[in-house]
Amino acid sequence: MSRLPFITFEGSEACGKTTQVQRLATRLERLHVPHLITREPGGTPIGETIRELLQFAPHNSNMTPKTELLLFEASRSQLVHEVIRPALEQGMCVIADRFFDSTTAYQGAARKLDREIIKSFNAFAVSGCIPDITIVLDVDAATVESRMQREPRKADRIEQQSAEFHQRVREGYRELAARDSKRVVLIDGVREPSAIEEEIWQTLCSRFPALSKRSNT
Repeated sequence: MSRLPFITFEGSEACGKTTQVQRLATRLERLHVPHLITREPGGTPIGETIRELLQFAPHNSNMTPKTELLLFEASRSQLVHEVIRPALEQGMCVIADRFFDSTTAYQGAARKLDREIIKSFNAFAVSGCIPDITIVLDVDAATVESRMQREPRKADRIEQQSAEFHQRVREGYRELAARDSKRVVLIDGVREPSAIEEEIWQTLCSRFPALSKRSNT
C-alpha cells in the first residue's frame, strides 16, 4: 500500500500500549509524517461521554455485558464517522489506542458474549474501516500487577474485574493473533519500552513503504 496506514494498538490493562502510541507519534512527528491519535472509548464528544459512563459513572455497577457491548459500539461508530475515516481520506496516518479487537477480547473472550454477534456488531459499527495492522502488546499477569502497583490511581470499572477476567482477555488477544496473523502482530510487552518501540517501528517499515521511505530520507 502507498497511503499512510491505519494502525491500532491493543492489549490488556497496563500492557504499555498508550506509551507505545505516544512513542510512535513522536517518531512520526520527527519524520514530518501527518498523523492523528484516537482512543476508545472516546475520541469524540459523544464518545467521551460514553467513556465516562463505562468507566467511572457512579451508577454503572449494574451494567450488563450486553449494555457494555452496545455502548462501546456506539462510541466506535461515532469515532469512525467523525474522526478516523475523514483523517484517512485526508492522507493521514491514524494511530488508535484500542479499536474493535478490544471488543472481541473483552466482551467476547472475557465476558463470554456470542462471538458471531460481536463480529456482526463490530462490522456494523466500523462500516468497512479496518486497521491495516494491529499491534498487540502481550504481558503476563505478574507484570500487569507490578505496573499497576507502581502507578497507583483510581481503577476504572474494567480494571476492577477479577484476575480470571483479565487472563481471559489476554488469551482472547493471543487467539486473535493466531487466527489473523496477517493483520495482528503479537509483541512481547514485558521488555524495555525502547526495545518494544524499535520492534514496532521495524515491523511497520517492513510492511508499509510509505513509512519506510520517510525513515530512509
